[in-house]
Amino acid sequence: MGEDGESSKLNHSFLRDYVTEADVISTVEFNQTGDLLATGDKGGRVVIFRREPEVKGEEEELAEAGEYNVYSTFQSHEPDFDYLKSLEIEEKINKIRWLPQQNAAHFLLSTNDKTIKLWKVSERDRRPEGYNLKDEEGRLKDISTVTSLQVPVLKPTDLMVEVRPRRVFSNGHTYHVNSISVNSDGETYLSADDLRINMWHLDITDRSFNIVDIKPVNMEDLTEVITAAEFHPHHCHLFIYSSSKGTLRLCDMRASALCDRHAKIFEEPEDPGNRSFFSEIISSVSDVKFSHSGRYLLTRDYLTVKVWDLNMEKGPVETYQVHEYLRSKLCSLYENDCIFDKFECVWNSTDSVIMTGAYNSFFRMFDRETGRGVTLEAWRESSKPRAVLRTRRVYTGGRRRRGDVGVDSLDFTKKILHMAWHPEENIIAIAATNNLYIFQDRVNSENPENQ
Repeated sequence: MGEDGESSKLNHSFLRDYVTEADVISTVEFNQTGDLLATGDKGGRVVIFRREPEVKGEEEELAEAGEYNVYSTFQSHEPDFDYLKSLEIEEKINKIRWLPQQNAAHFLLSTNDKTIKLWKVSERDRRPEGYNLKDEEGRLKDISTVTSLQVPVLKPTDLMVEVRPRRVFSNGHTYHVNSISVNSDGETYLSADDLRINMWHLDITDRSFNIVDIKPVNMEDLTEVITAAEFHPHHCHLFIYSSSKGTLRLCDMRASALCDRHAKIFEEPEDPGNRSFFSEIISSVSDVKFSHSGRYLLTRDYLTVKVWDLNMEKGPVETYQVHEYLRSKLCSLYENDCIFDKFECVWNSTDSVIMTGAYNSFFRMFDRETGRGVTLEAWRESSKPRAVLRTRRVYTGGRRRRGDVGVDSLDFTKKILHMAWHPEENIIAIAATNNLYIFQDRVNSENPENQ
């Protein structure tokens, strides 16, 4: 009996830790109000969570209020094949972006490596009945049997969430799409791949306008690629894009239709003393985000997260070390390809705190006013109701505290790459492989919910 019990525990542990590649979350995004949260995975699926409305009542009711529950799930992309290049096109969802809400329905853009789709998410809680030319099953009646006319009526029915594709934007990119960003005008959006950035109108699917093209005549002369791009939150003519060389280019579409010449370039001079074989790899910018105010830029490279002022191009105004202790491990990280991981970064609603991911299921937050950083962990034990997130520390030398994690003990397969911050409240969504963790700050404590 003891052996059977032990075997049962091992099987349970195996099933709990077993993750199929298709279930790994590849993007997370709140809508403009924060009431909806969308995730995309490597299997091409999109799952939308909706926040339950807050209600006044007993304490038990309040505990459930504000939680995010599954609202809708749909297959956004399917695996495809490029017959001209003999290449498979993965169904993995690279990015999701919500459009500003105009009516009762919600719209979102999702993209894989090649094709961008516009989806409409709407609710239906009534259905029409009493047609004159159709029977109850929807079949057409014999007109000769219709002896009187009646007015169709809408009758209540169970709530149904309908998700329908409204537009498919294809054939716009030769290389893999890494970014999409909705413009503040609400009518256009941009999409970026390794060498080009295109601008689309939401109502026109058969053509786009190329606004950046860094492809050289001879591909052997290629020295950098585009890694991320985003529109300014308030000025529809401005956008930023980052490169694998660690540079940021701010472009103004009022100056030229083709923005090959940037309006401003932001880059940090390299310290010759720190020059190494890995310098160019770790300086590549994996993510760039405008602050909500539009005044600052937030970027993430392999070891640091930086804040830039749009009015100061010579260097970042703030630099935060995410995991400097990995600098001595770059050789092994290069060998296992972890050095090429693309971490995202996000602002809080007031632009006072920034957040980014790390390894071992750790993620980091930095207070811009004090400059202090904190390391937190997204794991199953912290997902229990009313559990409080505890700070973690990586031991790099000196006095070792209880609970510290050694650098050699870090699990590099458990990486926090994708995350999102609620646009108005202190609620964060963290993607850890196939798990989505939602942490909420409630009255001086953080209560996590694991969805």
